[in-house]
Amino acid sequence: MYAALGYVQHKEAIAVNSPIPHEIPEELQQLLGQLDDFIESEVRPLEESNDNIRFFDHRREDARTDWERGGLPNDEWEDLLHQTKRMADAAGFYRYPFPAEYGGSDGTIYGMAVIREHLARRGLGLHNDLQNEHSIVGNNVGLLLMINYGTEEQKADWVDDLAEGRRGFAFGITEPEHGSDATHMDTHAVKDGDEWIINGEKTWNTGIHKADCDLIFARTSGTAGDGDGITAFLVPTNSPGFEILEYLWTFNMPTDHAHIRLTDVRVPDSAIFGGEGKGLQVVQHFFNENRIRQAASSLGAAQFCIDESVKYARERKPFGKALSTNQAIQFPLVELQTQCEMLRALIHKTAWLMDEHGAFSQSDKVSMCNYWANRLCCESADRAMQVHGGIGYSRHKPFEHIYRHHRRYRITEGAEEIQMRRVAGYMFGYMNQQAPKGVASVKG
Repeated sequence: MYAALGYVQHKEAIAVNSPIPHEIPEELQQLLGQLDDFIESEVRPLEESNDNIRFFDHRREDARTDWERGGLPNDEWEDLLHQTKRMADAAGFYRYPFPAEYGGSDGTIYGMAVIREHLARRGLGLHNDLQNEHSIVGNNVGLLLMINYGTEEQKADWVDDLAEGRRGFAFGITEPEHGSDATHMDTHAVKDGDEWIINGEKTWNTGIHKADCDLIFARTSGTAGDGDGITAFLVPTNSPGFEILEYLWTFNMPTDHAHIRLTDVRVPDSAIFGGEGKGLQVVQHFFNENRIRQAASSLGAAQFCIDESVKYARERKPFGKALSTNQAIQFPLVELQTQCEMLRALIHKTAWLMDEHGAFSQSDKVSMCNYWANRLCCESADRAMQVHGGIGYSRHKPFEHIYRHHRRYRITEGAEEIQMRRVAGYMFGYMNQQAPKGVASVKG
């Protein structure tokens, strides 16, 4: 069994005031090796049984999608993902980033960045699926937020279920008329005795079809543009007045992104999450933690595309000589590889500094990592298609899937233009604030 992962104590390897590591610590390298062994011995056989490979080969989009149910992920696909998570949890891997008191290994942000790059670099598979953030090492942002911002009552109700994967909540911030300008949201909540009445619409509510609650952000005070005065509410999805209008079809299907409407939805005071008027800090925490992990995944997927292209260029021999002999093939791959190497160094440095100084302390560098990694992944997937020719364009190779999925990240969780604006604001001083809106301290 793989359960004894107590040796993965990366915080010891990067103690306070220690130099930024230039090599992955031995303990983390050991974990990567154990993950690889687990994938080959346990995950791969499941992937290859009962024609489960249909979820990853040229049939993947159709196999995953229930076209008759609004384009939602079908039950067979989601059941398979859940089975894999249970296997990973039993083996001791799934909870690596969780606090030890919840069965985890106190995994670090740096450790998660290294792991997520490593898993994505292996390509498509049950070990780490792109489409829904599924992984054998959990990226349970809901648990992270609950531990940091939940009341004692909320923690008692939610933490165990979140850790076990029995329940989860969706994230309702984006609106039909407000995406990047979230502080201008139209959704509002007014106090009525011991209750709040919420009205508004949210879109791109990912995972709402399975969620027990939707974390709804609504303005409760202040004016449009204010960082304060936005409150987060845990709203049960079966509340009267809570309505799913449609699931938005996307570039990469299936979809679990809902457009919802709240009409006079009532919740008690106890539904407030993170403090009245302090909801934006919850958003920013979610973004910073998720953006660095997601940047690492994009880097891994980019590296996979390059690795496959380098290999294919050696094997393919048109006109009697290997493609790799052509500088038109070599030079673009060299440029992409150079960018990967530089980005990897920045991601590792940024993640390490976040561990040392807090999730908000490196917001400018997080944005650098995120927007560049997402762009690099799309460029690498496109180049892989070109190097592979016709077969690269087909669905018999994974590059189109990688491109379609990661193209999403150039918009979601902060469009690249917003990310660059954050860098200009925080690093160059081109904005009034030097830290994310609504954040009390960069050390948080």
